[in-house]
Amino acid sequence: MSFNISLSGLNAASADLDVTSNNVANVSTTGFKGSRAEFADIFSSSALGTTANAIGAGVQLSSVSQQFGQGNLEFTENTLDMSVSGEGFFVMKSSQTSSDLQYTRAGAFQVNKDGFVANSAGEILQAFPVNSTTGVVGSTSLSSTVPLAVPNTVGSPQATGTVQINLNLPAGISQIPIGGIDAEFNAALTAVPVATVNPTVSNYQNSTSATVFDSQGNSHILTMYFVMTDDLNNVWETRATVDGIPMTSNGALAGVAPNASGLEFDGAGQLDTSGNYSGIIPFDVYDPGNGANPLNISVDFNSIGNTLTQEAQGGFTVQSLSQDGFATGNLSGIEIADNGLVRASFTNGQTTALGKIALARFDNPQGLRQVGNTSWVETVDSGTVLGGEPGTGNLGLIQSGALETSNIDLTGELVNLITAQRNFQANSKAIETANTITQTIINIT
Repeated sequence: MSFNISLSGLNAASADLDVTSNNVANVSTTGFKGSRAEFADIFSSSALGTTANAIGAGVQLSSVSQQFGQGNLEFTENTLDMSVSGEGFFVMKSSQTSSDLQYTRAGAFQVNKDGFVANSAGEILQAFPVNSTTGVVGSTSLSSTVPLAVPNTVGSPQATGTVQINLNLPAGISQIPIGGIDAEFNAALTAVPVATVNPTVSNYQNSTSATVFDSQGNSHILTMYFVMTDDLNNVWETRATVDGIPMTSNGALAGVAPNASGLEFDGAGQLDTSGNYSGIIPFDVYDPGNGANPLNISVDFNSIGNTLTQEAQGGFTVQSLSQDGFATGNLSGIEIADNGLVRASFTNGQTTALGKIALARFDNPQGLRQVGNTSWVETVDSGTVLGGEPGTGNLGLIQSGALETSNIDLTGELVNLITAQRNFQANSKAIETANTITQTIINIT
């Protein structure tokens, strides 16, 4: 009997050594969660119960329990390195078309050859689809997740439709007859061929330029000219060229309504939109002559908080100038917020939301089954997986540029090794003692 008891002790000590050795071996494994060997005694009994002087039958390994405590964060220079500060797991799929989910805390990701964010084993990170502009998630069900992809371009270019200008025009200057600048523009319009004309415009007080884009993403220079035509009524006329070619409004260069090419200010120097001057100049369609669709541009002086002014102090000053077109852009960077929203930045100045990283949690994470590569799968014991956005519930937040190290306390594991070794030696000694007793009995004559 004592041999079997001591043998169970040897097996238990050996299992303890195995578990501890595995923890020590993975002390540098990203996202690794240590395990603990748990033991229970063996006690033989019959249907009629046991006597008061019954002796146990040894020990058995009852469970190897995973410990899901938070590991420390190790900061890196890779944006796609991610960690979770909380109970959440990253959701992974073995391939783009797979329906089987795996879960991990190891967030060392990279972009694979197909443009998906994946780990070194080829498993693809899953994300919730979002509105590309607002970043709002439509559904937080894990069945709705998609592989997180990083595009190389922002897509098709967008032609400029509106140019917004916020500026101050100088007060107290003398008017110029509008006929002077219109004569220069009309001369340019009647020249042949028009596309080769770059008029020399001189009859104006101020000008500013903006880069606009056609439907193919080609850039063009829009230049706005400002002419004080009525200094008593604070009226300015505006003219424009694209790449030096004059633009028209309702087929003409000059006039007020219906051309609406002027700006009128009240006595306080504020834009007056009560009359014929709306502050929005709709230029006629312009063909850039390069195969792109014709440009249809309006210049808006009125939508930026009604701050267009005519004041002496400061002179001619452009406070802001923007336009809504852009060329095709190449990827310039990835930004991952702590709520898991992934945004891509492009060389054309545009940003787009790619998705929101999906996290999962379990009522009993110790019931998860390890499948290697620092990954787990759902089991009956773990309970049903619960998905959600980072920052909700106790899923935790995402830390970009950081990896979660293993939660192994190396000093404690080394002490466990010593303890397990002594337990093994003690059980070996018990077997040796039992063997000595047996030999003594056999040698009795």
